[in-house]
Amino acid sequence: MSRALQNHQVKKVVIAGGGTAGWVAAAALSKKLGPFIDVVLVESDQIGTVGVGEATIPPMRIFHSLLGIDEQEFMRATEAVFKLGISFKNWGQIGDHYLHPFGTTGQGSYLADFQHFWLHGKSRGIEHDFDQYSLEIQAAKANKFATSKTGAINFAYHLDATRYAQFLRTFSEKNGATRIEGKIQHVHQHANGDISGLQLESGELIEGDLFIDCTGFRGLLIDQTLKTDYEDWSHWLPCDSAIAVQTESVVPPVPYVTCTAHHAGWQWHIPLQHRVGNGNVFCSQFMSDDDAKQHLLNNIEGKVLTDPRVIKYKTGRRKQFWNKNCIALGLSSGFVEPLESTSIYLFMNGIVRLMRMFPFHGITQSAMDEYNQQSIAELENVRDFIILHYHVTQREDSEFWRYCKNMSIPDTLSHRIELFKHNALAFQDERELFRLESWTHVMLGQGIKPESYHPMFSTMSDEELMAHLGHIRSSITNAVSKLPPHATFVQQYCQAKGN
Repeated sequence: MSRALQNHQVKKVVIAGGGTAGWVAAAALSKKLGPFIDVVLVESDQIGTVGVGEATIPPMRIFHSLLGIDEQEFMRATEAVFKLGISFKNWGQIGDHYLHPFGTTGQGSYLADFQHFWLHGKSRGIEHDFDQYSLEIQAAKANKFATSKTGAINFAYHLDATRYAQFLRTFSEKNGATRIEGKIQHVHQHANGDISGLQLESGELIEGDLFIDCTGFRGLLIDQTLKTDYEDWSHWLPCDSAIAVQTESVVPPVPYVTCTAHHAGWQWHIPLQHRVGNGNVFCSQFMSDDDAKQHLLNNIEGKVLTDPRVIKYKTGRRKQFWNKNCIALGLSSGFVEPLESTSIYLFMNGIVRLMRMFPFHGITQSAMDEYNQQSIAELENVRDFIILHYHVTQREDSEFWRYCKNMSIPDTLSHRIELFKHNALAFQDERELFRLESWTHVMLGQGIKPESYHPMFSTMSDEELMAHLGHIRSSITNAVSKLPPHATFVQQYCQAKGN
C-alpha cells in the first residue's frame, strides 16, 4: 500500500530511468544533497538508451567542477577528446563553410561589441575574415589544443555517452545513490494524483516523495501517467528522425564537430579517442529511412562498428516540466534536436535548477511555477538559436530548404535577426545559454550582412585601426603556434587504456 507524504517533507527521490539524464541527476543529488535525502535510481538493462549525445558545450565543465569530478579521470573513462566549436558546411549555400567557436572573438568596448569594430575595419579596406579574431577557430583549423590555467581557450568535450553514464553511475553509487534493476510495470498514485511509487515486474514497489522522469521519449511518468501536455515545434524544426552509426577512426581526432547539411537535413561527425560517432538528422517528409541510411553510409569513413539505428522524435517541450511531484528531465521534458549539442547541458542545468529550489519542506506552487518558467525560457532560447541555422539560408535547391527559408518563425527570433541585419546588434540575456558571439558567428556565417554599425570606432585613424586589429590577429597566431597538436595533447593528458 502506497504511503502518503509525511509532513509533506521530501526525503526520498526516485529517478525513473538511467542513461545520461538519469545518472546526471543521481550524481548531482547524491553528491550535493546526499546528507539530506535518499536517492534511488530505477532502470532496466532490457531497455536501451538513446546514447548518442556525444558532443557537449563548455558549461559542462562548471557542472563537473561543482561535483568535484576530475577532468583527466573523466576523459580517460569516456574516451573523450576536446571540442573548440562546430564546423558547419553547406548551411548558407552549398559550398559554404564556417565555424561556430566557443570563447570570445576580438576585443570590443563597453559601448560596442567587436563585430562593429570589425565592420568598420572592412569599410576601411581591412578584409580579414571575422574568424581570424577567434583563438578557438584558429586552433581548431590548425588542429591544435592545450588547456591553460589562465582559461584563455574555451572548450568542451566529445565523449562516449554510454561510458559517461557508466562513469556517473560509479560516481553516484560512491556517494550513496542506490540503483535498483527492474522494469517498471505500473505507476501508483495518491488520491490527489501525485505519484506514490513505481511497481516493478518483479512485484517490488519503490515508493518515494519526489520522482524524476528520465524515461526518455516515452515519458512514462510525466506523459503516460500525469498526461502533461506537449507543445509541438515541428513546424519550426521539421527534422524528426536520426540514424546513428559508429565507425573506426582512420585519422587523428580533430577538436570540433562537423555538421554537413544535405538536401533534407544534415549529418554529424564526432571523433573520439577510440572511434567516430556519425549520424544523419533528417525530415521524414523529404527523406525515407532507407534513403537516409544509405546517405549516411555513403558519407562516412572507416569500418562500421554498429548497426545503423533509427531514432524518431518530435521537437517541442512539455507545457510543465514540473507537474505535481514529478520533474521531467532529459528527453521526457522535450527535445530541440542534436544541432549545437545542447542535450547534456540541459540535463545538467535542469537538475542544478531543481537543487537550487529543492522542496525539502514540501512542494509549493510558487517553486513549481518558477522552475517551469525558467525551464521554458531556457529551452525557447535554445530553440530560437537552432531555428536560426535552418531559416537563415540562401539554399533553394530542395523542397526542405525552401520550406525552412520561407517558414514563419517565432517573433523573438525575427526580432534578433532584424536587429542584426539593420544594426549589427547581437545580445545575450543573463540566463541565456548562447553568447552574443555565438549569434554573431552563425548570422555572419550564413550570409547576413549588417546594413550599419556603431560609429564610435570611426574616430580612429586608419593606422590605429590597422595596428589594433593586426595586434589581435598576431596575438592569436602566436598563441596557436605554441599549442601542440590536439591528438598529441590528448595522448599525453588523458589517453584511455588500450588506445
